[in-house]
Amino acid sequence: MSEAQESPDTAPLPAAVSGLRITGLIEGTSTLVLFGIAMPLKYLADMPMAVTIVGSVHGLLFVIYILWAWMVVARYRWPFLRFVTMAIGAVIPFGPFIVDRWIPGWYRSSLAQDRPAPSEMAN
Repeated sequence: MSEAQESPDTAPLPAAVSGLRITGLIEGTSTLVLFGIAMPLKYLADMPMAVTIVGSVHGLLFVIYILWAWMVVARYRWPFLRFVTMAIGAVIPFGPFIVDRWIPGWYRSSLAQDRPAPSEMAN
């Protein structure tokens, strides 16, 4: 193997997978802001607007994350259980941060299995 070739263990993550990770981290942070800041403001400081605003943003981020996860699972033909894992992780506080640690391994294991993505099969 020459230096120009990359092994599955060192291959950089494609934009779709990196985007999934970034989206997950942002969504996970929005969950913590909702539970740790907005909800206490609502119930302890009588500021219900905090939950309205942060909750709406969090809901949008959740939908984006789920759609992005589905796109990545479909593109790289990952098992459906990985999508389920990401979806469940998205509703548990700190879940997206845990799932984020697994995503690079999932991607690299799909490379090691040599299962080409549909876009690669067209070439």
